[in-house]
Amino acid sequence: MSYQEVYQGWKSDPEGFWMDAAQAISWDKAPQKALSDLGDGLYEWFADARVNTCYNAVDRHVEAGRGEQTAIIYDSPITHTKREISYVELRNRVASLAGALRAKGVEKGDRVIIYMPMIPEALEAMLACARIGAVHSVVFGGFAAHELAVRIDDAKPKAIIAASCGLEPGRIVKYKPLLDGAIDLATHKPDFCVIFQREQDVAELIEGRDVNWHGFQYGVQPADCLPVEGNHPSYILYTSGTTGQPKGVIRHTAGQLVALNWTMKAIYNVDPGDVFWAASDVGWVVGHSYICYAPLIHGNTTIVFEGKPVGTPDAGTFWRVISEHKVKSFFTAPTAFRAVKREDPKGELVGKYDLSCLEQVYLAGERADPDTITWAQEKLGVPVIDHWWQTETGWSIAANPVGIELLPVKLGSPSVPMPGYDVQILDEGGHPVAPGELGAIAVKLPLPPGTLPTLWNAEDRFKSSYLQQFQGFYETGDAGMIDEDGYLYIMARTDDVINVAGHRLSTGGMEEVLAGHPDVAECAVIGVADQLKGQMPVGFLCLNAGAGRDHGEVVAEVVKLVREKIGPVAAFKLAVVVDRLPKTRSGKILRGTMVSIADCTDWKMPATIDDPVILDEITTALQSIGYAKG
Repeated sequence: MSYQEVYQGWKSDPEGFWMDAAQAISWDKAPQKALSDLGDGLYEWFADARVNTCYNAVDRHVEAGRGEQTAIIYDSPITHTKREISYVELRNRVASLAGALRAKGVEKGDRVIIYMPMIPEALEAMLACARIGAVHSVVFGGFAAHELAVRIDDAKPKAIIAASCGLEPGRIVKYKPLLDGAIDLATHKPDFCVIFQREQDVAELIEGRDVNWHGFQYGVQPADCLPVEGNHPSYILYTSGTTGQPKGVIRHTAGQLVALNWTMKAIYNVDPGDVFWAASDVGWVVGHSYICYAPLIHGNTTIVFEGKPVGTPDAGTFWRVISEHKVKSFFTAPTAFRAVKREDPKGELVGKYDLSCLEQVYLAGERADPDTITWAQEKLGVPVIDHWWQTETGWSIAANPVGIELLPVKLGSPSVPMPGYDVQILDEGGHPVAPGELGAIAVKLPLPPGTLPTLWNAEDRFKSSYLQQFQGFYETGDAGMIDEDGYLYIMARTDDVINVAGHRLSTGGMEEVLAGHPDVAECAVIGVADQLKGQMPVGFLCLNAGAGRDHGEVVAEVVKLVREKIGPVAAFKLAVVVDRLPKTRSGKILRGTMVSIADCTDWKMPATIDDPVILDEITTALQSIGYAKG
């Protein structure tokens, strides 16, 4: 079947489509009904079913005779460690951990915070919670104590599972003092903490509260899988809200199982047994959906990689992992490829490895500029697929469904809406705009299975954040357009559409032009306040390694390029060269913070920032062109 046939099939019978997809899941009690409309824009999928996530991700593959297949490959260039865990070994380890949690009083519906680095035990902790119906909330390892405390007070966990430390190139991040500080700050106190001791930093345990990962499992009865209702929360994942208060995105159990399993073949084009690698972190939604759950539910081998795209040891580490572990589909962030391209612009390290196993590459997390996609396609010789989704949706809103039909790639577009998503471009009054016109991207309700049904203990906030702006629609917070062929273009976050003398312009469109300059490795454009024109665009440029050009010349060239490609209307005159851009740990550029610095308005240090020192460098760069005077 073609993509069009599949999409139209969903549109003509949405519930039938997802009931068909649900047949691939092993149910304790199969759903009789797909969708429940609770009114007021709230919906639930497969609420009447009974099912267990861990059973579907682990046990059923063992029972089907595939227990010896590798479930998890752990590859840590930082510790020089590699190991493989089979499905049967994973089942035994998870059942033991789940039994130990249950023996200490963790029951169905209790919350467990997981605060761990990229090690297999992080996935085991998630699966152990799922096994007994506990609701996990993974907090990115190394998050500041204050931010962890806010999440402890919101989720009110019975237990916290943490590692003694995380590892970055050249440094050890001690987690235990951060955890202790967070518990001191929090009003809610967990009953106990489970600490996985890593040899690089063995933590002091607090008697009566902390237990050792291995020690507390000793002699405990392993736990069987507990079936839960289809609408039982699988997890809470906190995403930063505009108010600075984190929003707890919920994922329901049954919808997640059905949707994620469907995506592995339809979007990522892998079959059970194939090796799939998402180079992300368990603390992000990509880590939940595509390191832990989807690959295991679908019977794939997943990779847990503790390293960086460059510096562990060089810009060829991605290619080594793909070649060594026979990765068929690879998923990473555009920012990771830009880092690799900056270090190795000619792609010389690609040629050192046999990448014949690799069939396709997927990018998400930031807009994938055409220049990065073209570079990757040329060097790797496989389709490089941009796709677009959010923490809230849990899987792709728009993608190129390679497992159904590889559609023509249009640079700058994540291709087309997936079944389940009726995507529309609306003006400020909520009316659809013409093809090619910029507007707010919204999805007609109901959202498909696997997306957020609401926020944790914050239904009113869910409605005001997502449902209030456009009646009957989920507001994505992104701006873009749909072309004549139905391809979607994500141009910016809605607040990154700037108004220059009455013209609504996309900063993403300008970034695309800047990224096309041969010396520019990475860039960002922000809109700064301007008395005359309302807003003016300012560009930040990171140059390729070895570019060695005069910065003034490069700036003059990119200004000319924007004038040629977008026109004088963009009023693009200012750009600065910087060594690096401020980013979250998942690779998103902190454009909003940069705007606040430029406009001298109050701003809060983002909890997710990779390196706070960069903001000082950005302030200095802005001051050099007359902004951030404060």
